[in-house]
Parts: sequence; structure tokens; C-alpha cells
Amino acid sequence: MRREILPAGVALMLFGATDASAQALRSAQDTQIDLFVRNRAVAVRDRPQPTYDPLGVRAGGFTVFPRLQSGVVHDDNVFAAEDDPQTATTLRLTPEVVVRSQWSRHALETRVRADIDRNLDFDSENTIDWSLGGAGRLDIVRGADITLAADYARDHEPRTAAGADPAARRPIAFDMASASLAATRTQGRLRLSAKAAVLRYDYRDGLNDAGAVIEQDDRDRTVARLTGRADYALSPAAALFVQVARDDRDYRIVSGSPERSSSGHEALAGVDFELGALIRGGVAAGYIRQDFKDSAYGDLDGIGGRARLSWFPTQLTTLTATAGRSVEDTGVIGSAGALRTDLSIGVDHELLRNLILTAETAWSEDDYNGLDRTDTRFAASFSAIYRLDRRYGLTTGLTYLEQSSSGAAAGPTYRSTRLSIAVVSQF
Repeated sequence: MRREILPAGVALMLFGATDASAQALRSAQDTQIDLFVRNRAVAVRDRPQPTYDPLGVRAGGFTVFPRLQSGVVHDDNVFAAEDDPQTATTLRLTPEVVVRSQWSRHALETRVRADIDRNLDFDSENTIDWSLGGAGRLDIVRGADITLAADYARDHEPRTAAGADPAARRPIAFDMASASLAATRTQGRLRLSAKAAVLRYDYRDGLNDAGAVIEQDDRDRTVARLTGRADYALSPAAALFVQVARDDRDYRIVSGSPERSSSGHEALAGVDFELGALIRGGVAAGYIRQDFKDSAYGDLDGIGGRARLSWFPTQLTTLTATAGRSVEDTGVIGSAGALRTDLSIGVDHELLRNLILTAETAWSEDDYNGLDRTDTRFAASFSAIYRLDRRYGLTTGLTYLEQSSSGAAAGPTYRSTRLSIAVVSQF
């Protein structure tokens, strides 16, 4: 649920919570449609480990996967401050339960998760976040399915989140609800898909050190997005596609605050491909535009796109590079949105059957509209996952994050280094 730009998980994308449920429901039909399958190579993190993977608990036609992660996090700049950084240690407990169907047709998955942080140095950084959600897939006929997903989360905005208010006494909390409906139809070389998704954000007001209210109601919003896509397979290893999308971001109107509502359009064309068992990926480019109701902000437009490439030099190593450009909402006063550019590259290596090492770097830039401000963020991390057996494991990670800001309305500049160690129990 964290929304930090960290290599272990870059900021949550628009409709990411809903997609997390839907992506878990890979149709058994998909593996039969060779023209759109890209599975000649298996990424290190996706490779089954029969000796170490949890078996779960069978319950009729379902399997229950309980998981508990308990650890400690040390941060040398817990408030993401430009001056006088404060170190702090946090105890973190993350219980999670996933229930997954084992049917031959159709699929259903539900999950519930909590993130409980207890800071040993600053009570203001104590948080309890939780989420629940699920997704169901209905297989109509071969090559045609419908997926419905819904999620609800009670979360908070980390100190290092893009646009976070450094004056807040406690991290800003919010609720998020999302739902989506998607349909896919494949016939020969042609695959058509459509998706409708809705998100609702409800922020809670914060307080500064003087006890004054930091208004957050003007960030409350409902986001609706429609996406359509058509893929045409040139061969079993490559397909061309076009994708169009529209979104409407309806902000709550607060007296004395400018109108932040907007509507956006995106048109992309690209290709997804697989070069034997060596390279797999997808690349798309096009045009994005966001029109704001308040003319004082000005509109955002430019080249849009996204790309993801995976290279498999050996069966034990996976290199992955990603890039994207999108319009993101922002919590910065005086701005209604930012044109964001993201780049990342990472490598996973299976040093031992039960030891996976990961190194990753990420870079992002937010160019705010309505303000003379540009934020640039760089992150680098190294992590390791060591599985003792099927039920127990250890994880550790070291993450460095740096933000710089420029312009007449420049935001905070800071550096932060975090070290984490955790024990994982799963069944």
C-alpha cells in the first residue's frame, strides 16, 4: 500500500489497486491461444520453486494462503527533511491472507492485508493501514472472458511521497475505493479488450506543528477511466496494438480553493514481442493530454508512452527495464497535476535455489502545471530473499532515495537511506 517511489515498488499507478486483483486471475484459456502468449522464458521471480513455494490450506474448491512478515526498518531521515534529518527505527508487522479458487473454469480470488508500523522514536509516525479486495473471472467461451475487480484501502501518504506536505505533524491519511470491469475477446489473430474503472479518494485533514488545520478536502476526487485496445498478431512471437483511453477526474469543490477537475485523453500504438527465450517486452508511444476546468492551471499535453523490456541472459538472471510518461494528480498547493516521466532498470539473480538477489535503480521527474516547479527523484536499492524452507524465510533490503526540486516554487530537497530486515512465515 506504500506510495513511495522506491525500486522495490514504484509509486502506485492509476488504477493499480484494482489491477492487482485482476492480474492474479490469468485465464487458463490464455495458455491455449499461442498467438498472444509470451512464455518462452520465465523470469527469476516468476519461476516456480516446488521445494519452497507454499502449499496453502485447501478448503473445498479454494486454497487459502496465509502470510505474516515481521521486521524492523531503520531510516536516517524519517521526516524526509532538507535540514536536520532525524533517524528512527520502526517495527513493522504485515499479515496477509489470499484465498484463490482451484476451478477448471472461471476464477475467484480475495485477499486482505494490513501494514502495522510502530516507530520507536516518534509516535507521530505510528500508522495502521489495511486493504481488502478481490477479483472474479467468468470464462464465457474459449477466447472470451469478463473480469470484475474491487478493492478498498485505508492508507496514508508517506513522508517521501511526491508532493507530500512537509509541514504535516502526522502523515496524511486517506481512504481509497476502486472497482473495474474488463472484457477480452480473441478470434484468430485479433484480440479486442475493453476496461472501465472507477477510483474514489477521500483524504483526511492534517495538522501542522502549531495545531493549524492543513486542508485536504480539495484533494478528494473520483476518477473514471475507459480504455479500449486492439491487438493483431503478426506471428506467435509478435503483435501490433493500438490503445485509446479517456479519464475524468472530478474533484470535490471547496470554498476558497481552485477547481482541480480535469479530463484526459491518451492514444498509443505499439508492439509486444518475444525474441526466442532471450528478450521479451512491449513498447508503446503516442500522445497524452489533460484539460483542466480552471484555465489558470493550463493544460498538460505531450508525448506519452510506456515500455517494459526483459532480458534473460541465463535462466538464473533477469534484467528488466521500464519507462513511462503519464499525467498524475498531485497534492501540491497551486497545482492540479504533473507530467511524470519514470525510468527504471533492475536485475534479479538466483544465486542459490533458495537465495534471490535484486538490484534496481529508478528515476522520475514531475513537471507541475500551474507552478514553476520540477521535482526529480532518484532511488537505488539492493535486496535479498532467502528461503529457509517452504514455510519460513528472511528478507533484507537497503534503499537510497534522493529528491531535488527546482523553480520559483521549488519543493523540499532531501536524501534518505533505509535498511530493513524481516522474517516471513507462510503456509
